[in-house]
Amino acid sequence: MRRESESGDTMTELLKISLPDGSVREVPRGSTPADIAAAIGPGLAKAALAARVDGELRDLNRAFDGDAQLALVTARDEADALELARHDYAHVLAEAVQALWPGTQITFGPATDDGFYYDVMAPAGREPFSMDDLPAIEEKMREIIRADKPLVREVWSRQQLIDKWRADGESFKAEWATELPENEELTVYHSGQPGSEGAWLDMCRGPHLPSTGKLDPAAFKLMRVAGAYWRGDQKNAQLTRIYGTGWLNKKQLDQHLHRLEEAAKRDHRKLGREMDLFHLQEEAHGSVFWHPQGFRIWRELEAYMRRAIDGAGYQEVKTPQVMDARQWEQSGHWGKYRENMFVIPDEVPNTEDEGPVISGEADWMALKPMNCPAHVLIFRQGLKSYRELPLRLYENGCCHRNEPHGALHGLMRVRQFTQDDAHIFCREDQIVSEVRAFCELADRVYRDFGFTYSVKLALRPEHRYGSDADWDKAEAELRQAVVDAGLATEEYGWEELPGEGAFYAPKLEWHLTDAIGRTWQVGTIQSDRVLPERLDASYVGEDGEKHRPVMLHRAIFGSYERFIGILIEHFAGKLPVWLAPTQAVVATIVSDADDYAREVVAKLEAAGIRVEADLRNEKINYKVREHSLAKVPHLLVVGKREAEEGKVAVRTLGAEHQKVITLDEALAMLVGEATPPDLSTSTH
Repeated sequence: MRRESESGDTMTELLKISLPDGSVREVPRGSTPADIAAAIGPGLAKAALAARVDGELRDLNRAFDGDAQLALVTARDEADALELARHDYAHVLAEAVQALWPGTQITFGPATDDGFYYDVMAPAGREPFSMDDLPAIEEKMREIIRADKPLVREVWSRQQLIDKWRADGESFKAEWATELPENEELTVYHSGQPGSEGAWLDMCRGPHLPSTGKLDPAAFKLMRVAGAYWRGDQKNAQLTRIYGTGWLNKKQLDQHLHRLEEAAKRDHRKLGREMDLFHLQEEAHGSVFWHPQGFRIWRELEAYMRRAIDGAGYQEVKTPQVMDARQWEQSGHWGKYRENMFVIPDEVPNTEDEGPVISGEADWMALKPMNCPAHVLIFRQGLKSYRELPLRLYENGCCHRNEPHGALHGLMRVRQFTQDDAHIFCREDQIVSEVRAFCELADRVYRDFGFTYSVKLALRPEHRYGSDADWDKAEAELRQAVVDAGLATEEYGWEELPGEGAFYAPKLEWHLTDAIGRTWQVGTIQSDRVLPERLDASYVGEDGEKHRPVMLHRAIFGSYERFIGILIEHFAGKLPVWLAPTQAVVATIVSDADDYAREVVAKLEAAGIRVEADLRNEKINYKVREHSLAKVPHLLVVGKREAEEGKVAVRTLGAEHQKVITLDEALAMLVGEATPPDLSTSTH
């Protein structure tokens, strides 16, 4: 609006800026969020990092376009502040590399979940950058940060960008600039006042902090280098990707580095070797070779889950590994997952004895990447009545997905995996109660393993099957079930995630928090009206007509492989006694105690304890170290005195001192600790 003075002169146009507390400030056109922060007070002016203008994150010094809602962003708004800081650290990294090695070409450098990276190409004649270069780059980055250089936004035309990058010999940037739309607002950011000595420029959408000095020079660390292809295509030039971690202050950085140190100690691949649980090798990329000790953990989990699903009214089934491609086409998975499926031609014998031949161009078989279509086929066998619903079908289903080699990671990302998978076929009026019952079942399971968790609702993606009306119903039903289960609260980290649902259904996700604060997405339940329609599943309703069931896809562990990997890292290998592959070892100090040791082992075995005897002619300290490395929960040491008195010296993993108790006391202790939590009267 424009105001007039008493004399009739037109005054400066004023904009109305609404603040979160409900107040409204009138400021001249051309004003910025920084101006409002300064007007509120010097403390806020110093603390402000950026602004949300009508919900959009923007630079603090970018002028308002018109009347607007304004929320100033400070370090207290940690998610926004970290995103900004990490983006800026990436730019400072690129600037530092080019300052140290003129002629270096830059490409792109985004923020990541815990830091940032930038892809660069070393100047002609120089070896690719290495770990040895990181200290010098870090020091130069600190110099740029301490210089407190303003970060200045400008709008350029596409041709300006192309000319700039070509003139500077930046072939990668020039290539990218030629593909930008001509009519789109294209922005660059200067580090330093444009045209001033030492100013540096990169093209970027932004936003950024007001200046490099808003970064903490002690709150980042360059971590590693790796090869990366331009635009992710191995046919293109190879670049060097420099990774860093960046935070708002040194305390956060130190905490992160400590978590990384802890994570390295807890790495399930390292502990898997030390504990002789499993191995992986090139002859079966992405598939696990389970050793006896590791498979004992698997069997305990399998037995636990069977007890859980039996008690919850599920029926266990087993379905084929290989199914005709036409089934996957009909389900919709062929179009979505074809490149991640292992497919083989469906061959028939050649009557002329010249080997097998393919029976037709479209006759392909596929290893199943998921179990759901097979469960629909079981449901379709014979007429189903509304009285038979809900029908809960469970399978420890072995699946295969053709993950890229570079994405494979121990037990966490594999090609062959087994899901604790189930599908609940139910009527419309049963959905909310079934989802609530699953929420309660998942809660018991996760608490039995000592996890806390948060619950998220992943909503419809842009590309999806099914009508908007069906998606509206499915999302509302999942939301209502979580409310009914008492999980839609801050305590459970309740959050809705737009666009993150599956292509056929919204889903609830359970995110576990482990011992060092990391989160792992494991359990899910999805409310699906699409697959029953595509695969023609139906039941006879009370009205005698055919109706479509709703299909609830659900899992709690997610996959046995990944859940075991999470457990190993969560407990740092020191699994609860009931899960430990070997729950106790009876070790002798002298050979005179061998017979007594055998007697102890026999008594423990009779009580169901997984126990081994160590009668080797080795010093007891050697035995203690070896079994501690294998993470055996209890070492029962026996010598001549223990044999005479009917006692054992118990060394518990992680305890500083041993205790000498009677064999009966040791047996009672072990039996109590070896009882699974769902069978223990002390926990249920």
